[in-house]
Amino acid sequence: MLSYLHFLVYGVGGMMAVGMALLIAFPRKTGVRAGASGALQVLPHHPARLRLKYEDVWLRASDGVRLHAWFIQYVPECTGPTIIFFQENAGSILMIFSKRLSYCTSSEFIHIMLQKLHCNAFMLSYRGYGASDGFPSQHGIIQDAQAALDHLMQRTDIDTSRIVVFGRSLGGAVGAVLARNNPDKVSGLILENTFTSILDMAGVLLPFLKWFIGHSGSKGPRMLNFLVRSPWNTVDVIGQVKQPILFLSGLQDEMVPPSHMQLLHAKAAEKNDRCLFTDFPSGMHMDTWLSGGDRYWRTIQLFLGLHVPGKERTAKQLKNDDANGNNGII
Repeated sequence: MLSYLHFLVYGVGGMMAVGMALLIAFPRKTGVRAGASGALQVLPHHPARLRLKYEDVWLRASDGVRLHAWFIQYVPECTGPTIIFFQENAGSILMIFSKRLSYCTSSEFIHIMLQKLHCNAFMLSYRGYGASDGFPSQHGIIQDAQAALDHLMQRTDIDTSRIVVFGRSLGGAVGAVLARNNPDKVSGLILENTFTSILDMAGVLLPFLKWFIGHSGSKGPRMLNFLVRSPWNTVDVIGQVKQPILFLSGLQDEMVPPSHMQLLHAKAAEKNDRCLFTDFPSGMHMDTWLSGGDRYWRTIQLFLGLHVPGKERTAKQLKNDDANGNNGII
């Protein structure tokens, strides 16, 4: 009996140690690096091979870390919105344009986004990913996002009054912080399948930790919260975002429970009356845009038309849209 108890204690202890190691290390450095010479690989789905007009952009974060990004124009001198797209944990733009078709995050998404929304796209490799230097951390990635926005605000070939932040999964956490910190520069925020916090995700990914780590509605002692170096408490940030917010939720999300998106929307709507929420019954974590089809893109078009209008749309038109009920939950 004693040996059995020892087995249980050591077994549970070992599982917790492994879980802690995974959480402390989040987000992991899993992106594709540049070659030894520092030159970027031209992957099969590189924007140049898709005949997309793109520009390699090299940035410096406020702490001096060198970052790589791509700026892709819909057409030269496009006056449509410019969307800063923050991707998931595999935070390299090279991964977006690689053959990760099993996750449906590919060049096809960016290509279709430009066509459907008539927008420009700016994509950043977080520090430690792709060709960007450094090592990922929450504080560092927030600096990276700010560097991307600051770069766009200095450009003369875009409409800087129509910059929209679009974040998927971890990218939503990054985007929410950027939007909160820049109410006069970011015109709108789009979140897709984003979690309330990494602390809450601990209980989802590692259920045996839910009594020791948590944030939103956690009933446990939370005694191990301090070990998580990148908590990304989006649920606290979202209530401070003043800009219009669009929530896109895949109800079949196999990684982030859809309830997280519902909680984020509810928190934001307490103080922000320009929140739109749409769910997609067959949407999974990475393929919501694909399974959502035309409805997915129409939803974003409506949001941009309402809240990030071009110069051709007048205040009177926007007022009429609101009167016709084009707000709230779609």
